[in-house]
Amino acid sequence: MKHEDYMRQAFALSKRAKGQNFPNPLVGAVIVKDGRIIGEGYHKRYGSHHAEIEAIHSATESIEGSDIYVTLEPCCHTNKQTPPCAQRLIKEKFKRVIISCLDPNPHVNGDGVKLLEEAGIEVIHGVLKDEGEKINEVFFHSQKTKFPFVNLKLAQSLDGKIALPTGESQWITGVMAREHAHHQRSLHQAILIGANTLRIDNPKLNVRLPEYQGDQPFRVVFTKSGDLDFSSHLFTDELKNKTIIYTQTPIATPLLPENVVVINQIEDALRDLYQRKIINLYLEGGSTLAGEFLKRKLINRISLYLAPTILGEGLPSIKGLHLNKLSERLDLENIEIENLAPDIFLTASFKR
Repeated sequence: MKHEDYMRQAFALSKRAKGQNFPNPLVGAVIVKDGRIIGEGYHKRYGSHHAEIEAIHSATESIEGSDIYVTLEPCCHTNKQTPPCAQRLIKEKFKRVIISCLDPNPHVNGDGVKLLEEAGIEVIHGVLKDEGEKINEVFFHSQKTKFPFVNLKLAQSLDGKIALPTGESQWITGVMAREHAHHQRSLHQAILIGANTLRIDNPKLNVRLPEYQGDQPFRVVFTKSGDLDFSSHLFTDELKNKTIIYTQTPIATPLLPENVVVINQIEDALRDLYQRKIINLYLEGGSTLAGEFLKRKLINRISLYLAPTILGEGLPSIKGLHLNKLSERLDLENIEIENLAPDIFLTASFKR
């Protein structure tokens, strides 16, 4: 097998923890000796063993002189809950370490490779680098910008409407699309809406899937006026301590004081969320908030549910994004399409 084959196996392992180990990255590791895989592992949850350590613990024979394939550069610092991995690889006397991506964390960022090489271990990095970065697009973005990664969810008709003029919107999309959207929720740390969506829909913003046992996401509400109905689900249910309000107007609420933050602009809220180690946001509503995020270039991915129906004079999915020239349009790339009959799901990133 080639380097790429073993690295793809490590990628497959890393994806098992998708949605479960934030704010850490998805990492998989494969130990190879004499052309045989003798150990595998992945980072399962924040605070648990890293992928390299899991692979070492799973090894079926002596790992001295083996190669290890890792999707992300082994850490080398002690500024975290778990011991550093690069030092452990040196101790275990690996012959080679093959890496997909260098770690953008400033506490690592090449230092892990340097430490391994100084110990006499051969290091190869950059194997399927683009694929590795895509798997960890959330982690890479948050490390580089100190902002959360924002995924804008839209569920709309063919003519771009999310509701009738009366506000009626349940349901534009079908059963498969709605179940898919709950799966998407499970892959994010927090769901974000505007105050108007809260007033109209009184949503729960939780994951409602059969047999789902993962963490429920935080619920984040943006409001300018502070005019909120505190009898809504987000402020009264069993998850109310996972509700966070960002307001431009000081207000009294039934929430924990630290979960009500006065801000001047959207970026203030995103910085605060990053400080809370919330790095993956699912923006579900409404259309004005979506337009404002797009204007500020704060959307990293769009996830669109497109229903085969026309609503006519309804409410648009995006408001306030005024473009005067075709050259100002926001183009997408890396487009993926899935059939959720009768609907279509499309997800894509913005062209760099």
